[in-house]
Amino acid sequence: MAACLRFTRRVWGSFLTNKGHDVACFPQLKIEKAVPGVVYASLKIENYNLNRVRTVHGGLIASLTDTLGSLAVATKGHYMTGVSTDIGTSFVRSAGTTGDVLNAKAVVVGLGRSLAYTRVEFMDKTGQLVAFGHHTKYVGKSNDHPKNVKFSEDGENVVEGLDVDDP
Repeated sequence: MAACLRFTRRVWGSFLTNKGHDVACFPQLKIEKAVPGVVYASLKIENYNLNRVRTVHGGLIASLTDTLGSLAVATKGHYMTGVSTDIGTSFVRSAGTTGDVLNAKAVVVGLGRSLAYTRVEFMDKTGQLVAFGHHTKYVGKSNDHPKNVKFSEDGENVVEGLDVDDP
């Protein structure tokens, strides 16, 4: 398994271990692929992810924009992914119902010493865009975290910092 994917899954695991919002709303989120600057994920939609008309709740999309934007920052080697300063979502069409799989791609659009900018796109089971979001994070205090790493350009190897094998 590539180092970037291992690291990003480890960061996601720390979100779950925290037993906060993420584990309550979408513990079934799967990190499918991660390369520096991009993370791909999927989520099997459960009943508790629905609104009252039995389609994906907009709050789920907003929460996933937050979490996946953070995990996109993790693909750049940040163990602590900063704090949100701005977040927004736009809904294009229904994202599905119970049993459907929602796919997502989160991209780091820009990363500086203080701010990270991400964009997240959500696709339904047919590959159609159903929603998208943006997420800005303050990362200034997380730049020097001891668990941060630097990846090779392709994300296959850690070139600086500790490479941990378990996901």
